[in-house]
Amino acid sequence: MSPGAELYDRVFLARVLEPGDEAAGRWLREAGVREVAGRLRGKGRRFEGISERRWAGLLARAERADPERDLAVARETGVRYVCPGDGEWPRQLDDLGDARPLGLWVRGSPNLRMWALRSVGVVGARACTEYGAHTAATVAAGLAERGWVVVSGGAYGIDGAAHRGALAAGGATVAVLACGVDRPYPRGHTQLITRIAEQGLVIGELPPGDHPTPSRFIVRNRVIAALTRGTVVVEAAHRSGSLATARAAQRLGRHTIGVPGPVTSGLSAGVHELLRGDAVLVTDAAEVVELVGDMGELAPDRRGPVLPRDLLAAGTRRVLNALPARGAAPPDEIARGAQTTHDDAVARLYELRALGYVERHGDGWKLTRQAVMPLRDDRGRC
Repeated sequence: MSPGAELYDRVFLARVLEPGDEAAGRWLREAGVREVAGRLRGKGRRFEGISERRWAGLLARAERADPERDLAVARETGVRYVCPGDGEWPRQLDDLGDARPLGLWVRGSPNLRMWALRSVGVVGARACTEYGAHTAATVAAGLAERGWVVVSGGAYGIDGAAHRGALAAGGATVAVLACGVDRPYPRGHTQLITRIAEQGLVIGELPPGDHPTPSRFIVRNRVIAALTRGTVVVEAAHRSGSLATARAAQRLGRHTIGVPGPVTSGLSAGVHELLRGDAVLVTDAAEVVELVGDMGELAPDRRGPVLPRDLLAAGTRRVLNALPARGAAPPDEIARGAQTTHDDAVARLYELRALGYVERHGDGWKLTRQAVMPLRDDRGRC
């Protein structure tokens, strides 16, 4: 079968078969694209394991399928169809086995395969909080600044925030739709999805003009999971569809990543449940890249602010810590507390006085006002 004939048959089947249909995927694997397309055109018996009613429904769809029309509409709207085996096909999608897409409709000029090689999914709740939207945009912007492609579903809430964050950083983003890529959904994101198509990629399994359904959103999520090196869930309730993306990523052996939220927020309950399992907790883009990136792409060490007393020599800090929080102490007592000699303690006390940390009171030494609060904090006192 010529490459052109297989493309034609796959476009035909994309109009007949639902995305993610594993039974149909098994037919394709065992019989081949040409045989499956031929039988659905009424030129053969039905496949085993499918009821007469369902087979009749597929044949009715096949009668209305017009691959020439679909390809013409695609050309008019600047859309191409990428099939398994093409140079642009992301091979990681083959990990889906019989649930692998027949092909992908692609809108936008970049090469899908090259972009998918260094990509991360960022998903979450549609009805997200301000915290969630801010966090998703910040993580996505940080990923884009580090040269990573941000993949999401184009929906309201976390998806939209992730796409906008990547675009605002001048980075790359891909929207995976549960409808025809020529028909932006949701309608309120028409401008955003158009911008993504101009600066990045809009992709989907469904042919031009096709509409979304609840089940199509769920099966769409497996494409996000398989296409990327890992999936970051920012906010998700217990029944959130974004959890399906995370679970698909787990099944595929991809990184499953969660950003924690307030323990009192129901919109973070699903994320927290993931984190109690095999998901990895992150707080920013650097920590995401440390997981999904190449060896050596490490997040920076997390430290609190550097205080002036942190710059003191170790022996001098021990002497400073040996002084009581209130009142004065003689040099001998301070030396015992610092585990040093009398002369060494006195020398370091004069050094600390020059720095404004201690002052002499008769035969004793005490902390100055500027030293009291840092010392109390370090010792865990209120």
